[in-house]
Amino acid sequence: MKKTSNPKKPSQLMAINIGISEADRKKIADGLSKFLADSYTLYLMTHNFHWNVTGPQFNALHNMFMTQYTEQWTALDMIAERIRALGHPAPGTYKEFVKLSSIKEVEGKPKAMEMVRHLVHAQEATAKTARSLFPIIEKANDQPSADLITQRIDIHEKTAWMLRSMLEE
Repeated sequence: MKKTSNPKKPSQLMAINIGISEADRKKIADGLSKFLADSYTLYLMTHNFHWNVTGPQFNALHNMFMTQYTEQWTALDMIAERIRALGHPAPGTYKEFVKLSSIKEVEGKPKAMEMVRHLVHAQEATAKTARSLFPIIEKANDQPSADLITQRIDIHEKTAWMLRSMLEE
């Protein structure tokens, strides 16, 4: 009878050596996790409003919300992958997102312009969360995270401005 060898033990992960200390990578990943939670909550809110908007501006808002949630969906992956590149798990459950997000869910089905107001606040909150990461990112000299955050802030602030413009008489 042939003797079988023991199955291979799982290989040890290689240490990450990218010029950012483990402590700084952890702080950045924790901040990016909050940013991911805000981004995901904003994505869900926008998609929900896309499905449920009604009224005279239905077509314009329905299409605008679709453009926004589609862009946000792509961003979620970029944020989560940056967390992973820093050597940490990305949050990925509703429970984690609710715990980490600064944005509260909207209950019920608000009127169209109330949806726009909620989205302005959520876009601004997401930009603020991203901006709060700069001190640790700059201290750690983490250019990829800085680049990601800079691009996302620009998009959130521009989107908030466009939404806010719809509220003016």
